[in-house]
Amino acid sequence: MGKRVVIDEEECMGCEACVEIAPDVFEFDDDAGKALVTLPEGGDLALIEEAMDACPADCITWQE
Repeated sequence: MGKRVVIDEEECMGCEACVEIAPDVFEFDDDAGKALVTLPEGGDLALIEEAMDACPADCITWQE
């Protein structure tokens, strides 16, 4: 199994930047007020990296 994208939900501020940048990979959980990964295998790597860079909580990472 390769690397997959994960969000530390404890650290997520709910800003939705990742959802706006890569909606195929992330979605917003209105009930929790946090972002979720819907495609852990990833999608467009450039968009995922952009979402990681844009995250003010720095809570999006790759996991092996």
